[in-house]
Formats: sequence, C-alpha cells, structure tokens
Amino acid sequence: MKLAGQVAVITGGARGIGAAAALELARHGADISFCDILPRTDAEHTIRQIEELGRKVLFFQAGAGDRPAMERMFTETAEQLGRIDILVNNAAKSIRKPLLELDTADVEQVWNVILWGTFHCSQLAARRMVTQGHGGNIVMISSVHASRAFPNSTAYNGAKAAVNHMALTWAAELAQYRIRVNAIEPGWIDTPGERTFYTEEQIREEGRKLPLGRLGTPQEIANVVRFLVSDDGSYITGTVLRADGGVALAR
Repeated sequence: MKLAGQVAVITGGARGIGAAAALELARHGADISFCDILPRTDAEHTIRQIEELGRKVLFFQAGAGDRPAMERMFTETAEQLGRIDILVNNAAKSIRKPLLELDTADVEQVWNVILWGTFHCSQLAARRMVTQGHGGNIVMISSVHASRAFPNSTAYNGAKAAVNHMALTWAAELAQYRIRVNAIEPGWIDTPGERTFYTEEQIREEGRKLPLGRLGTPQEIANVVRFLVSDDGSYITGTVLRADGGVALAR
C-alpha cells in the first residue's frame, strides 16, 4: 500500500469530497484523523468504513476556523497516531448573494472557514512535519471559482483564489523541508452541499450541459488527492491541478 504507515488529517471529512478523500487514503494504508462541524452521528458512516479497512481513525467535531480546536486536533492526532504526514484542507462554506446584498457577516463566515481554516491547519501541520523531519504533503481543495468569476459568489471566489496563492507561497517556503504543497480545482461535483442550492432535477439537467455531460464525483477528486500525496506525485509541488470535467473551458 502506497501510504502505509502514514497519517492523514482531513478537514470537513464527514461527507462529500472530504469523506471520499479520507476513505481513499485509508484504502492505500493511511490512518485517518478528520474533523467536521457536523456531529459524530453524521460522521459515523465514514468512521465505520475506515475502521472496516483496518485503519485507525479519529474524529473531532470542530470547525477548521476554530484555532484552539485545530490545535487540539493536531496535538491529539500526533499523540494517538504517532505522526502527521498529510493534510487535506477540504472544509468550506459558501454563501451566495449579489454583492449589493452581502452582509459583512456573510463574508466573515465564508472566509473564517476557507481562509483562516486553511491557514490554521496548514501552519499547524507544517510545524509538525518540520519537527518530524521526514517531509509531508499539504493539499488544498480549491475550486474553478478561483479563476472563473461566477456571479453571486464574491466571498467564495475570493477565498478560493487566495487559497491557490497561499498554496504556491507555502510550496516555495516549505520545499527545503521536503513538504510538498499543491491545490486541486474541482468543477461541479455531486456532493450533499449542492442540494443547498439546487434541486435534484436541476442538478441532472445542468449536469447534462457540462462538457462531459455530468457532474463529477467525490471519488474522482479523492483519486487526485491520493495521486498528489503518494510517491506517484513525488516531483509535484506548487501546482494547481484542475479536475473539473472541462467546466472552465470556453463555451
């Protein structure tokens, strides 16, 4: 198994892309620690599947933007699982409103999760990895929103663009420690969160209009995560890898 003996931390791991990434890394030998704002009952399915793969798993009910909670998560993960090798910054929040209707509180909520959450977890993970002395991997789950100006998504668009640039900055800083930092830009992925904004019928209809004729799956993004953090991606750092089914192509 390519990731045997490694420990991965995933934010927002109870469902969607986060859960798929946790399971994919576990299938390849990694023990898993993940957090989510959802209660443990919502995370049980992911926990059980990881345990059935014979891997160790820790769950923390906490938001990525909560610095003290993230400090506890990284400390307890290192104490209980022995090390930290991989971080997947997946937790996100989106509030969609026109600029003229946005409240400051809306923007703060989105940026607290995506910007501050990514900063907190990346800094805490990188410090652990440097102290351990055997390198590591940090992956950002960004979005095509980072480069395409989707209307009514000011806070989300801006946060994802910033995440991309933080990834490049940290890749440059951390290369000397053999810590690789990369970002993935998913397109429209079929996750539970999409049901907040669209009906099942809308998702089916709009999916048919995409270049590949469908939404992507969480597993397809998880496969990219696994590639980047494994030795298969050992010479890749400071890259923004688009996995969007052609959404960003001019149409």
